[in-house]
Amino acid sequence: MEETLKKTVDKFIELSKNKEILIISHHDTDGITSAAIIARALERQDLSFSIKILKQLEEPTIDKLPEDKILVFLDLGSSHIESLSKLNTETFIIDHHEVDIKKIPENIFIINPHLIDKEEISASGLTYLFVKNLNDNNKDLASLGVIGLVGDFLSQNISKHANELIKDSEVKIKRGLLIYPATRPINKSLEYSTSMFIPGVTGNPNGVFEILQEAGITKGNKPYKSIIELTQEENSKLITGILLRRMKKDNEDIIGNIYLVKFFNKLEDARELSALINACGRLDSPETAIGFCLGNKDCRKRAEEIYASYKQHLIAGLNSIEKLQKIQGKGYLIVNAQDKIKDTIIGTVASILSNSSVYDEGTILIAMAYSKDKIKVSARLTGRKGRNLKEILNIVTNKIGGECGGHSMAAGAIIEKEKGAEFIEAIRKTLDIETVKV
Repeated sequence: MEETLKKTVDKFIELSKNKEILIISHHDTDGITSAAIIARALERQDLSFSIKILKQLEEPTIDKLPEDKILVFLDLGSSHIESLSKLNTETFIIDHHEVDIKKIPENIFIINPHLIDKEEISASGLTYLFVKNLNDNNKDLASLGVIGLVGDFLSQNISKHANELIKDSEVKIKRGLLIYPATRPINKSLEYSTSMFIPGVTGNPNGVFEILQEAGITKGNKPYKSIIELTQEENSKLITGILLRRMKKDNEDIIGNIYLVKFFNKLEDARELSALINACGRLDSPETAIGFCLGNKDCRKRAEEIYASYKQHLIAGLNSIEKLQKIQGKGYLIVNAQDKIKDTIIGTVASILSNSSVYDEGTILIAMAYSKDKIKVSARLTGRKGRNLKEILNIVTNKIGGECGGHSMAAGAIIEKEKGAEFIEAIRKTLDIETVKV
């Protein structure tokens, strides 16, 4: 990894002397923190650049990209190397998604662990390592890398280079209940819990009150305690209440590391910051998220307003899922939300369900939502063992058309709206065949 980073940075320094730079990044937390990291680093180098944030990278977008600028793709691009190689310009890709091509073209310079050592690290972590190699003074951007790492659910099993990122960030790590924010009153953390779906509690103020009463956690004349303020007895009773509602026999997936970072001169739960940034991106305000990441106070106020709205969208989406018809097979579930859930949050809803303990480990969740004249497909794997979702979506999109990308446990696709029924039929056949093979 070190050698690849050095060579790529050296090439970037050489090429960026005489050309403007266009940063193209994904609209989720990992993509936005990556964009903020490199934006600050390029500003310090006095380099000219602009930023473009995308929901997804598609062929029509690639066709319109300028050829008089250096292109820098963050948290995307690995699935489009062949198309990008046809552009008459130099292209840099800093990404951690699976790569669809073995031989890298001469005008593509890529940092991707799938081509090196298969290490699990976020795009924001890779971007931080890139700017650290660019200038050692960029170490103060490590906290943004940690927020992106947490946002991509890669913070519980830390790899070698992710550990370097965490050390540079001076983050404080505490062991505790994986409900965020750990620094805010626990009643609100439970009600809007998207990291851990708790039947009868998430989205239900009465259910929240009930579980807190059972745990002996009361507020009196003061606000409720935060998670990191709970006594050992209160924490133990609350965990028991959650396990009973989630039908889990152990607490392995609800206890873990809580990352606390200093942001706006205040110690904050990195998961909460990640969710806020993600909310801005998902609700079409990535510029607010980037401003927030870079310390703009006006953007912070606006981001908090967007985040409040986003949480309402999520709760509404989860409630809608319960009412929608579902197609269920052996080891999979398909939900076609159509226009009942926004395309920008369907992936988050699918992720929440995959972490809910309602479904057996290895179950594949396929969620679909309209995205203007297309359909956004989000695939999630329950647990950490099962079939490769990227490969499955690739088989289907190759058959009916569309584009896909992602990881083995979390992948997505874009298909034409009129091909919804054809997609469902094709994905069912593919999943049923895979089931037989297993």
